[in-house]
Amino acid sequence: MSITKESEMIGIKEVSDVVASTLKAMRNYAQPGMTTKELDDFGAGILKDFGARSAPLMTYKFPGWTCISVDNEFCHGVPSSNRVLKEGDLINIDVSAELNGFWSDNGASFVLGEDLNGHQKLVDASREILKLAISQIKGGVKISDIGHLMETESKKRGFKVIRNLGGHGVGRSLHEQPDELLNCKNPFDQRRFKKNSVVAIETFISTTSSYAIEHHDRWTLIGNKGGHMAQHEHTIVITENKPIVLTEKNELWN
Repeated sequence: MSITKESEMIGIKEVSDVVASTLKAMRNYAQPGMTTKELDDFGAGILKDFGARSAPLMTYKFPGWTCISVDNEFCHGVPSSNRVLKEGDLINIDVSAELNGFWSDNGASFVLGEDLNGHQKLVDASREILKLAISQIKGGVKISDIGHLMETESKKRGFKVIRNLGGHGVGRSLHEQPDELLNCKNPFDQRRFKKNSVVAIETFISTTSSYAIEHHDRWTLIGNKGGHMAQHEHTIVITENKPIVLTEKNELWN
């Protein structure tokens, strides 16, 4: 969406605060021995208390209120009573919701407890690259240039990017134009970011895979060559200077 009046800014900020607060609370609530279904139920309760509705549930009839992916699951993981979290797990939580006709999206990967399996370097790279990419976005900047920046920074750190996943416009629905805001340079993409538009910017940084493929449950995505992936996501408003980070309450960079 494009922000054209103050009421729209108020609406998109309100739902962004909700998804950001929910993500932060879920991350703090996660602990070893808990199932991903229990964690999802906790997040669902927060969204319901705010009067918000799950975006993936509304849009795709996703079998959960939030997406929770663990270890080799890259994203869109389905909450399950059979998946028990363990110390050192690499976890990704993606929270998106609708409130009063406005939609917002955010996500984060993190290591649960002690970094027993050496995932923290990957998590840090994803978070740092998102921060750097967002700092370079303003009206008129080529979308593919930001993708190129993400890929270059990922390679510097010894990682790859997932080439078939990307950020997207958001605001009046979960996925809007511009779509396919990829983590790599697309020489055929001549689009530029537009001032006052609302977009969800995401990193998809991986250890060994370059593409995400569908798992047997038809929801969860895993890597075409295995390995692990970290994702971080903020919803922002593009300006002529630095973007407004709408989901800052998730405290990704604290």
